[in-house]
Order: sequence, then C-alpha cells, then structure tokens
Amino acid sequence: MSRRAAHAGTPPVHVSLVAVPDVVVSTLAGLFDVLNSVAAFGLASPSNRVPFRVEVVGERTGPLGLASGVPFEVQRSIARIAETDVIIVPSVLLGAHGWRTGRYAALVAWVKRMHARGALVCSACSGVFLLAETGLFDRRDATVHFAYAAAFAELYPAVTIHPERALVISGEREELVSSGASATWHDLALHLIARHAGATTAQSVARLFALQWHQDGLAPFIVFEGKLDHGDAEIAAAQRWLATHFAVAHPVEAMIERSRLAARTFKRRFAAATGLAPLEYVQRLRIEDAKRRLERTDAPVDEIAWRVGYEDPAFFRRLFKRTTALAPGAYRKRFRIPDFARP
Repeated sequence: MSRRAAHAGTPPVHVSLVAVPDVVVSTLAGLFDVLNSVAAFGLASPSNRVPFRVEVVGERTGPLGLASGVPFEVQRSIARIAETDVIIVPSVLLGAHGWRTGRYAALVAWVKRMHARGALVCSACSGVFLLAETGLFDRRDATVHFAYAAAFAELYPAVTIHPERALVISGEREELVSSGASATWHDLALHLIARHAGATTAQSVARLFALQWHQDGLAPFIVFEGKLDHGDAEIAAAQRWLATHFAVAHPVEAMIERSRLAARTFKRRFAAATGLAPLEYVQRLRIEDAKRRLERTDAPVDEIAWRVGYEDPAFFRRLFKRTTALAPGAYRKRFRIPDFARP
C-alpha cells in the first residue's frame, strides 16, 4: 500500500486522464468509471474514503470529439494543472498513415514537467505512442498493442517493447506503467488501485466489474501473420505455397526443392525476409491453425496435432504451450466459441 493511502486524512490521489482527438472513448470512459468506483461504491478502506480524484484533462476544456466521433467533456485544461499524481493516456486510434508525431507539443511538455515533479506516467494500449514522444520511455521497457508493435518499433526504436505482456512497470521509481492490447486497461486500473488503495480494494473492484488480470500474458491472443512486404519474390512465393501446405511432411525441404535456390541460401534469405527461420515459420503456421481448430471444433487434441502436421502429440503439446503460454486444453477452454454464439 502506498504511503498516501496508509494515513487517514491524506488527500486523494489526483488522476489526470488525458483526452485528445485520437483517444478511443471506451478506454477513456472505462478507466474513468472503474477508478471512480472506489469512492462511488464505498470500496475504499476506512483510512482513506476517497483514494482517487479523477479528472479528464486536455489542452482546452469543453466538448471534444474523440476518434469514434463521440464527444467527451474535458473537465480541466493542463495549463491549470501545476501538479498531479497519475497521468494516463488511454488508447489512441492510429490512422491509415500511422501515428503522426509533433501534434501535441504542449501536452508532451506538460507530461515531462509532471513526471519531474513525481507523477506516475501511464499508457493504456496504444496511448504509449503519445507518451513515447516525451522520451521518458527511451531505454525503458514498455508494452503496446501487438497489432501496433511493428509501427511503434519503427517510430520509437529506443523503447524496448514487449507486446506479449499485459502490463509493464519500469523506471527508477516504477513510475512508468504501460498496458498492452485493448482490454488490458483493466490490468492498469487494478494495478493503480492496488498500488494506492491496497490489494483488498483492487479485488473488490475486480469482483464488482468482473475484471480479470491477464496473468497468462497476451501470447494466447496474438494471431501470427507472416511478414510479406519484404520484397523477396522467391521467398514470397515459398510463403504462399506454405500457407496451404504447412501440414505436409518435411515442408522446409519441400519449399527448398520448389525454389531455385541452394538450401543454405534459401534459409538465409527466408530468415532475412520474414524474421524467422523456415522451421520456426512452419511451426507458427501450424500452431495458428491448431488454435482455430481448438476454438471451432470438438476434435480431440491428438487429432488436431496430426491434422496440422505432427505425428507426436506430446511434442505438439509442448510446442503449443511454448508458443501460446497455454496448454491446448486450457486454450480451448478460454477461447472456444460458446454454444449460444454459434450459428
């Protein structure tokens, strides 16, 4: 429990939820409601009845149209905030041309000032694109939505990203907090509640909203898509063939035979083009197909292993868990399409 929450009569934790036109309304509103619920539903400990004071802040007050077109009221201008305890940038929607830097210079400067005065700096999902402009995350660990990982790495190579992780806490004071894909803002909210109001309060909020920690990380959610924009026509042809023939026996050897390259040259160019060795690429395709079969069919795991190309079901199970962080049975239980949702 934080020192602030440990003594009666201390002021509440001031949370500044940042709103800019790129922000997604669901994350902004969700964080606002969940953090405010500690006081609204009387979940705080007797030593601190109102642990959070949450405000939506921005470059100017008044209605602001967000990325989805829904207006949201900015309650306070950052120009009038000399100090805050927690800054959160919710998910932002990247346009067709990706994130455009330099549009919120005043906001970036304000975040840096608040951090220097002791504020926690937090992002939900893709909100780290904006925060990365501050340079605070340079040479630090962070996470971002796995769908945006490549774009983020290209734009901010100085930040070490872990898109498979739901929550990353870094910085000398553990003051830089980032959450991963989409609904992992739940993890961020629960972390902040536990940090400032205690684990018992965080558990109460989790029960109230039916929130769950993503304790297995995000690897089970990531869909593998091989890199195709590398410009190597020979390797691209091999990838197209492999997309429908990954289950055949000895697929790597078959690809090499179909190509016009020597084995060593093929493997080198394949790894350079796709970022994966040929065998690893095959394994990722097979596991991805197995995931869909586990989600959509009742086929036994051993049969699925055989259908995607593995005669040894024990090896398949080990590979599946190493790739997704879940055993096949656990994956099916979590991601199987429920009966009421099936046609």
